[in-house]
Amino acid sequence: MHSRQEKIEALGRVIDTLDILRVECPWDRKQTNESLRPNTIEETYELCDALLNDDAANIRKELGDLLLHILFYAKIGEEKGDFDIADVADALNSKLIFRHPHVFGEVDVNGDAHKVEQNWEQIKLKEKGGNKTVLAGVPKALPAMIKADRIQEKAANVGFDWDERSQVWDKVREEVTEFTVEVRNHDHDRMEAEFGDVLFSLINAARLYKINPENALERTNQKFIKRFNYVERRAHEMGRDLRDMTLAEMDALWNEAKTL
Repeated sequence: MHSRQEKIEALGRVIDTLDILRVECPWDRKQTNESLRPNTIEETYELCDALLNDDAANIRKELGDLLLHILFYAKIGEEKGDFDIADVADALNSKLIFRHPHVFGEVDVNGDAHKVEQNWEQIKLKEKGGNKTVLAGVPKALPAMIKADRIQEKAANVGFDWDERSQVWDKVREEVTEFTVEVRNHDHDRMEAEFGDVLFSLINAARLYKINPENALERTNQKFIKRFNYVERRAHEMGRDLRDMTLAEMDALWNEAKTL
């Protein structure tokens, strides 16, 4: 691993390279916050894929791609006279120190990570003179599942939570019942609303059982892809087309895939 000085020098080289590209490369020169934003979202998801696969080589690569975007936004901010990367780093450092009084101050959490999370939310509420609402820090643009998880986490950190995590299953059953009522009524708008409540309650259950719902669903996505690809491959080996197979025939191949 590299020394602290080597890390600083490496970051400096990237900043120098970006400075040159911003002047001499037509593509880099024309980029704006607005033009970069879609690519930033894509790079973030690519990093998430690498993290989910625990792929060290790709994690390193995607971290570099995301770092480029961070430096790019800071460079644009510098050109506008708003801020530069030093301002970004200093603001982050100050925030980290302020939000960790159990490390840099006198607060004692007795090694309890949950207390740290609760303190974190309380501190964030005080940062703007107490005018910031509990849920104000949840980005509007987050995907719905991640947003639901963050909403519930923030509410729980100020005490709005079940006394016992097993109680959440009563809520899940209640929401499923309400959804099935609307299914029988053939009310599509109400079905959508109640199905959202079902998902929200399941995400709440995931949080209470310390399961990341996004990761859990993606694991299932990958499992389905693997098994369905097996079914498609076996059908091809048999000289069959999936469209011409019965559900029972496909299900038999699916059961084969589950044994692998």
